[in-house]
Parts: sequence; structure tokens; C-alpha cells
Amino acid sequence: MNTLKKFLGLVWMVLGPLAMTFLFLQAIDKVGLTHTDIERTNTMLQWGIILFIFLPISLGLMIFGFYAWKGEYDHLPERSEGL
Repeated sequence: MNTLKKFLGLVWMVLGPLAMTFLFLQAIDKVGLTHTDIERTNTMLQWGIILFIFLPISLGLMIFGFYAWKGEYDHLPERSEGL
């Protein structure tokens, strides 16, 4: 089980930057498809908000994956007395 946790930690560390890269490329693509200045402004605002919200999520995913890869979750308590 600990091997699975370490492997998934590596997956999560890679998934964070890949997700942000994908979202950034989608934002560029969608802004490029607009026709008028008002549409471009609205689309840029929407994608700015989306990127602003998902940046901390992807950073948290990378941190969580780093801790899983380092083995911080190997010995989890089974009962509340273990806390």
C-alpha cells in the first residue's frame, strides 16, 4: 500500500503542472476565438478567474503528492487515540 501511495504521489506532482498548462492553453485558445473586443474582455475575465481559482488547487495537489512521495502518509493512525 505504501508503494501505491508513493507512486500516486509522483502522479499528483506531475498532474498539477500538466493541469495548469492545459487550462492556460485552453484560455489562450478560447480568447483567440472571440470576434469583438467586448467578447474578448469577457472571455479574458472568465478565464482569469478560472486560472486564479485553480492555481492554488494545483499547487496543493503538488504539495500533497510531494508528501505522499516522501512517505509522510505511511503510518496513519487507525483510531482517534493515535492522534
